Amino acid sequence: MKLKNIYIALAATSVLAMGTTSCSDSFLDEKMYSNYGPEVKDYKAKVLGIHRTFGALWGVSEEQGFVACWQMGTDVGVPGAITDAARAFYNYGQMNADQKDVSILWERLYEMIDRANLIIAEVEADTNGNAAELAAYKAEAMFFRAYSYNMLVTLWGKVPLVVESTKVPKTDYVREEVPVIDQLIDSDLTFAIANLPAVNGLATESRISKDAARQMAGEAYLRMGMRDASYFKKAEEAVSPIITEGNYKLIETRYGKFLSEGGDYYSDMFRWGNQRRSQGNTEGIWIFEVENNRDVNGGTIDNPQQRRNWVPAFHKIEGMQNADSIGGRGNGRLRISNYVKYGLFADGDIRNSNFNIRRQLWYNRPDFEKTIGIDANGWRVDEGKGVKDIVVRTGDPVTPAEKDSMEIYYPHPTKWGGYDPQDDFGYAIVKDWSLMRLGETYLLRAEARFRQGNNQGAADDINVLRDRAFKASRASSGNVDLGKVSASDISLDFILDERIRELVAEENRRMTLVRTNTLKARIALNGETAPSYSITGFQDFHTLLPIPLNDIQLNKDAVLEQNPGY
Repeated sequence: MKLKNIYIALAATSVLAMGTTSCSDSFLDEKMYSNYGPEVKDYKAKVLGIHRTFGALWGVSEEQGFVACWQMGTDVGVPGAITDAARAFYNYGQMNADQKDVSILWERLYEMIDRANLIIAEVEADTNGNAAELAAYKAEAMFFRAYSYNMLVTLWGKVPLVVESTKVPKTDYVREEVPVIDQLIDSDLTFAIANLPAVNGLATESRISKDAARQMAGEAYLRMGMRDASYFKKAEEAVSPIITEGNYKLIETRYGKFLSEGGDYYSDMFRWGNQRRSQGNTEGIWIFEVENNRDVNGGTIDNPQQRRNWVPAFHKIEGMQNADSIGGRGNGRLRISNYVKYGLFADGDIRNSNFNIRRQLWYNRPDFEKTIGIDANGWRVDEGKGVKDIVVRTGDPVTPAEKDSMEIYYPHPTKWGGYDPQDDFGYAIVKDWSLMRLGETYLLRAEARFRQGNNQGAADDINVLRDRAFKASRASSGNVDLGKVSASDISLDFILDERIRELVAEENRRMTLVRTNTLKARIALNGETAPSYSITGFQDFHTLLPIPLNDIQLNKDAVLEQNPGY
């Protein structure tokens, strides 16, 4: 989204001379001359403000490991360069109500809710505007309110239900039961689906379409179905039109800016400059647009840290330099687990190609040449200190040192890689964020069908993705059934595994495992055994996050109950 600074033009005013014998109190009355005062019903600006709040949440840089929290300590993520930012999310015994990452998420979700409540109330009170336009603005606000509440009840359980914008301090919040909040989520998403434009009718392609609301509803209804099975059918019904109406198509051929470079049709989706529908991505449902701050002032909100978390710090390897084709400059804060690295992908799955889960790099610094030692296990050591010495040059495969495997050189997803040659240090990512796409739609419907006992329908949906994933390998091998699954293969664990294969580094993995009540069981699959990096201390109560202590203490006129165990 191009989020530009709004320059407020103040109306010219004249100063009236005051009489020498009297003074009116009205002279002291404050008057708002801004075009964007609180009483001005500029719904577009206010809705874009919610988009900005969303960007500020997932683009937060004050805690650089924030985006790692929702992957680390699950079945997919382990720490790389260890920082305090996300430590409690894998050393669960350290999780407490003062956890800053938890507070950031809680506070900014409620900020989105407050902004949404303001817009909803103003639209409902507006009797003069265009009815369809007002309904669309209200629907977009409701989407973000439903998004926020769905995340809150998934990760915290009961939370305060706030449906009016807070204009004065309030200190008597209480936690509402999840089914009551779910009624609001359901109502908001039903209205959003009915009143948001279709994807091809958006004012700008980064805005929220009815299909984004359908996708959100599918996820929310699957969670609700764990309590009331009737919601599983609603989940299937919510997402099916995304598939059947024909506005999206899985990427199965190469496209975009990088056809002259190495790559494949899956990796093309995630390259900077290929991610938007207008750039050829027929799979994108919700792509959050980011612009280079040199070109669009305010185009990058805060300094998003996704690349610095997901991409290793291979710039520390002599003979390597930053480049877009290898993801730019990372810090290696987050590594995929042994479970993901070893054995999860079948041979021939394009999602595990070196363009997508990068396992090999080549020295790319021009005119590089160096003699290094190799030890008995093939690791790099200083010259003369191994079992043999070799000369490595530009274009040769990188030989890492053993210690590099924790933060500098290891298999990693490439989806967040990107490089701006005018900013070699690369503090913030400058590429768009893929938030919803058709690949996940099939997985949501497969899960909904499985929950209703329709394993064949679930297999059919998953095979659509696997047809894409194994397309090239089938052509080269002549095995037309390579990668196909049958109804007997389908289980919740299989669906969760397929979500990793399709969505690793995209989905909020912690959300998925908590909503399916599988966090504890899936942690056991992680496979990390290295001291200081493995998952420790998990107890059942850690499934839910602690209510931030600061909110409990400020809520002096009612008891804001803490989750058990904290």
